[in-house]
Amino acid sequence: MSYFPEPPYFLLVAGILVALTSGAAFAATLKQIVQKWASDRAANRLSKLPTAQLILPFLGISAGVGLFLSSGLEVFGFPNWLSYAVAIPLTLLIGLLIWLQLGSMLSLVEREGFQSIDIDSWR
Repeated sequence: MSYFPEPPYFLLVAGILVALTSGAAFAATLKQIVQKWASDRAANRLSKLPTAQLILPFLGISAGVGLFLSSGLEVFGFPNWLSYAVAIPLTLLIGLLIWLQLGSMLSLVEREGFQSIDIDSWR
């Protein structure tokens, strides 16, 4: 019989590691897609953007963040059911909003070019 401490410290660390590794995969995949998209100016339609390659790392990030958030709440003394009841809807909502914002940014780049998202030139 193995012993796990009452607050899920292992799940806390595992959640952040899953989120970080999935985030690195998401960033590398997105960079590769955008570079290919930018180099192929003739056919840079957003409808051809391969979101299937991006969805798996994004779901990994969301799962890791949800696990980290729920475990963090449990560390602070919340019961299991309450921590998951808070973490899952919050993670789904934030993940959906970020996914929609990413789509909005990519459609802006499609319409106006990459200079439209260069925030360093705004003064």
